[in-house]
Amino acid sequence: MTEKVKKSKTLFSSFLLMLAAFIWGTAFVAQSKGLEQIGNFTFLALRSCLAVVFLTPVSLFIYKNNKKKIGDGPHGENKTFFSKRLILGGVLCGGSVCLASLVQQYGIILSGVGKSGFLTTLYILIVPLLGLLFKRKVKPILWFSIVLATCGMYFLCVTQAGGINIGDVLLIMCAFLFAVQIMIVDHFVETVDGVRLSLVQFAVSAVISTVGMFLFEEVDPVAIGDAWFSIFYAGVLSSGIAFTLQIVAQKNLNPTVASLLMSLESVFAALAGAFFGERLSVNEIFGCVLVFLAIILAQLPVESLFKRKSK
Repeated sequence: MTEKVKKSKTLFSSFLLMLAAFIWGTAFVAQSKGLEQIGNFTFLALRSCLAVVFLTPVSLFIYKNNKKKIGDGPHGENKTFFSKRLILGGVLCGGSVCLASLVQQYGIILSGVGKSGFLTTLYILIVPLLGLLFKRKVKPILWFSIVLATCGMYFLCVTQAGGINIGDVLLIMCAFLFAVQIMIVDHFVETVDGVRLSLVQFAVSAVISTVGMFLFEEVDPVAIGDAWFSIFYAGVLSSGIAFTLQIVAQKNLNPTVASLLMSLESVFAALAGAFFGERLSVNEIFGCVLVFLAIILAQLPVESLFKRKSK
């Protein structure tokens, strides 16, 4: 692969992750509205099932098309529809996404939306730290971008002071689980199909959350009917499309850069709120600017420029 082709793939993957972040950010309103009408497990079970329904025909079409074009594929990923490695990766991703989503919702209830947005995006710090355990080096410019983005998230999300409570602990746990999911995707995506990995991920999430729904919540068909649009938006766009874009895009990106791009979710959520009439404060605008600067710095070949000057 030439350097030019590699750069174009990286740019396209960055665009896909920004699109995923945009969908997640705009889906936040739909998700919060849906949870006002139905329980946490019920909402997650229905959105996960809808994602499975959406992704099944899509993944079958791609599988058959790839089989015709390239046979079994360079890594044998088309030999069977569900390989052992694909199922293992999907189970690990699905378990982490399901637990992260459940923990996040309980954290939002206890800590509020603002602080939860900041604490959830702490995965931008956790991902490179986990990477160090697997001997993944992080360039100095990326560490600077991470610190800059974290400061931006603080200004954007934390609008009032307050001590640490149980909700905050849950949200930090949520950030860790999302970081684990990002690292799992990074490990498996080179050798398995991204769309099928996403399909298994949500099938696992659907099973876990459905069991929880029947064990801990009362299923109300009327309330589910009232929340249909929120379920549809979160199931098809946020789960089916955005998480699949994440998995496909991560194939060509460093997981630390990917986590930075995904943190734009909070920025897009704030901008979506402003579009629908919510005024952004000076702190929130400053936070958005810092995050965008961090993303731009992470994408620029700063270190190569310094090397050229030193020659």
